[in-house]
Order: sequence, then C-alpha cells, then structure tokens
Amino acid sequence: MNLSTLEKQEAKLKQLNQKIKAEKSKIEQNLGKQIIKTANLDYTNLSNQKIKDLAQKIATILNHEPNNQL
Repeated sequence: MNLSTLEKQEAKLKQLNQKIKAEKSKIEQNLGKQIIKTANLDYTNLSNQKIKDLAQKIATILNHEPNNQL
C-alpha cells in the first residue's frame, strides 16, 4: 500500500471513531433523560454526588439481574 492509501484509510478510521463516539454520547444522554423522566427527578436537586449515587444504585440493580438484562 502506498502512503496515500494509508492516509485515506486512517481518515476513514478517524471519521468512524468520531461517529461511534457521537452515537455513544447520544445513547448516554437519552438514557439519562429517560431515567430522570421516568423517576420524576427534579433537575435542580441533581448534584454531581446525587447523580453518582443514583448511577451506583442503578448499576447495582442491573448487576444483580441474570445476564445483566432487565
């Protein structure tokens, strides 16, 4: 392979990695919004520590489910 081909593949790989990162971020945001909405949580009461505590509780529940499925 010549340098130009490698550069093109590298550019495609970077673009794909950016798309993956954007999709992960979108999923994380949607999950957070759904948890807040479903639990009727008030945004004004969600400090970073409360968010971490809530995430830990959810993780504990999920980790106790068989095959990590609901």
